[in-house]
Amino acid sequence: MEVVKIMARFWIKISLWTLMIVGTIGLAFKSPTPGFVQAQQPTGSVPTVTGTPSGARITVNLDQDFVNVRSGPSSYFYPRIGILVAGQSAPALGRSPGGDWIMIGYAGAPGNIGWVYAPNVSLFAQDFLQVMDAPPTPTPLATPTIDPTLAAAFIAPETPTRLPTFTPPAPLAIPTFVDETQADTPRIPMGLLIFGLGFIGLLGGLISVARR
Repeated sequence: MEVVKIMARFWIKISLWTLMIVGTIGLAFKSPTPGFVQAQQPTGSVPTVTGTPSGARITVNLDQDFVNVRSGPSSYFYPRIGILVAGQSAPALGRSPGGDWIMIGYAGAPGNIGWVYAPNVSLFAQDFLQVMDAPPTPTPLATPTIDPTLAAAFIAPETPTRLPTFTPPAPLAIPTFVDETQADTPRIPMGLLIFGLGFIGLLGGLISVARR
């Protein structure tokens, strides 16, 4: 009787192990059935623009070390909110009315949106970007005013001095030159002078002959 019980337990164990092995082999060779995998949705809010072409991106030109990202399409009216280095890419969301500035997705900025100067980047888009209105300009900081009374206390008073009176210079003395050739001096005729010299010479010659 004890032998029968032992044999029954043995065959039960053999049957269980056989079922487990067959089931494992069947699951291993079973063809997988296609299913749907649900991806986790991002928790952050991603700005979207209606009508923006998909896949539009900008890339900073390699001849630029970096480009400034501003809060609006102007380097004068809008402050800088970040930079993009050479070769860095960002999604293009729109353009300014003149086409000089491109609106991009820039994480960390207000609304995750920034603007870059178009000549400094290369645009890769399937279609023309939609024209976007410029955001309102930031409110300028209050300009400090100076109390005139307080400022006058630090300004040393200046005593007005009378300018010297103008004295006209003495009249300029212009020297005059007398033409000596035009002076009233007696003039000896040149022929008479030659004749006199010849006569004196002749007289001298006669005296010399007479002495001999």
